[in-house]
Amino acid sequence: MEETPNKPDETPRDYKIMALLLQSHGIEDCDPSVINQLLEFSHRYTVDVLQDALVYAEHAKKSDVDLEDVRLAIQGRVNYSFTSPPEKEFLLELADERNKHPLPLIPEKYGVRLPPEKYTLTGVNFHIVPDPRSQAAGNKPANTHPAA
Repeated sequence: MEETPNKPDETPRDYKIMALLLQSHGIEDCDPSVINQLLEFSHRYTVDVLQDALVYAEHAKKSDVDLEDVRLAIQGRVNYSFTSPPEKEFLLELADERNKHPLPLIPEKYGVRLPPEKYTLTGVNFHIVPDPRSQAAGNKPANTHPAA
């Protein structure tokens, strides 16, 4: 596991604990940003649960948050925040059904297909109308500019 850019004795306690948790689950090496993301997630989740527990305690007209309020807040989060993945058999059936149909053939003309130029942002979206008086006199049109 890589250490933070700090010196080892300056590594935050929570960072070390999260690294130990990852190691206990068999993750020996990871990017330091992974640990930071996990710390951010766990902090946000804990704050949200405690805020919900406070709301439940206020609703029950209690002066302090107790264990039952925290349990109710966690259960409320589990019901809508975390879902279990679909069963493997269901995913295999879904893959078989999807793979029954072959992929479409690659067209002869491949690459990015762009719309006609008149519909693009870089296309010319104006017309230069020459001044009929100056053309009658044999002069250049008034609204053209000489090349630099």
